[in-house]
Amino acid sequence: MRFSDIPGQEQIKNRLRRTVNEHRVSHAQLFMGPQGSGKLPMALAYAQFINCTNRTAEDSCGHCPSCLQYGKLAHPDLHFIFPVATTKEVDSKPVSSLFLSHWRKIIPASKGFFNLNDWYSRIGIENKQGLINAEDCNELIRKLSYTSYESEYKVMIIWMAEKINNTGANKILKILEEPPDKTLFILITEQHELLLPTILSRTQLVKFPRYSNPELEQGLMTLTGCTAEEASGAKFMAEGNMTEGLKIISEGDSHRDLFISFRDWMRLCFKYDIQGVFKMSAEFNASGRENMKKFLIYALRVTRYCTLNNFGVTGYINTEGEEKKFINDFTRFINPANVHLFAKEFNDAIYHVERNAHGAILFLDISLKAMRWMRIS
Repeated sequence: MRFSDIPGQEQIKNRLRRTVNEHRVSHAQLFMGPQGSGKLPMALAYAQFINCTNRTAEDSCGHCPSCLQYGKLAHPDLHFIFPVATTKEVDSKPVSSLFLSHWRKIIPASKGFFNLNDWYSRIGIENKQGLINAEDCNELIRKLSYTSYESEYKVMIIWMAEKINNTGANKILKILEEPPDKTLFILITEQHELLLPTILSRTQLVKFPRYSNPELEQGLMTLTGCTAEEASGAKFMAEGNMTEGLKIISEGDSHRDLFISFRDWMRLCFKYDIQGVFKMSAEFNASGRENMKKFLIYALRVTRYCTLNNFGVTGYINTEGEEKKFINDFTRFINPANVHLFAKEFNDAIYHVERNAHGAILFLDISLKAMRWMRIS
């Protein structure tokens, strides 16, 4: 992966380029930021840039033997550690190396933008929680004790480093502080507060912001070839998360459809149209669990926007046009006196949908409550 393959985040790209061009590569770096901010793609591009034999000041060449191996995620001096657990395929002593075939497929398929749930689904963890265990950390130490095969730097990328258990974390403290010569650690995290303070103190922080709306919109068009209209709709739902934006585009989610459905639902509730609510409840149930969750998440987003409107904090409302006008008009119905009721109900509904509650009954129950709550002021 090259820097040019990653949309946006130009300030971080420039910072990382300078460390290489000025020969100031820190041996242990912590890429920290929210989901979908490009941390893993940037780590791959940075490692490839460092070891490219024909790089320019701006990017790796993409054609030298090192770049070709990096492109396949199969360079002998590139190593990965990530959360794993026992599966049907690996029923005991799981370590990252046993799942590399999955890793080498999910990265190109997602362009490096995927989350923990995507990874767990890919390897078949099901309902288990993945960990980076002590065995993986022992293997890390062993791999880095070898001399580099081909490149100047050996690179160890630890994805979701907050998943290292305490035993494993304590094992790698020494090698993080005193690594073998020409070794680069890149730890990637979304929750740095879960890392041991002793690990944090041994790493140089590289902080990733969320994508801005223009960056996200342009990135979605570049990565997927979608239209400007599709990218514009997705950016509002994704809220700076490129991973979520790519999912919305690939799954064909229509932001406008969610808006229209929510608007029509609230109008039915306001008019006490029980027959209309019954019909919509059946449609809600027939849409399937994932679509029900998306609709409820959208309802929560509208609730949040109405709250921001009530307090005059309009700069964080990511919408425009007809939807923005509806939210401005609807704000008087979700106010400080009832917002906690709506927010709790939508959150509880998501919880129950995930546990296979009957959608029609759930939707009807929320509708009857909404009919009362919209009168509270």
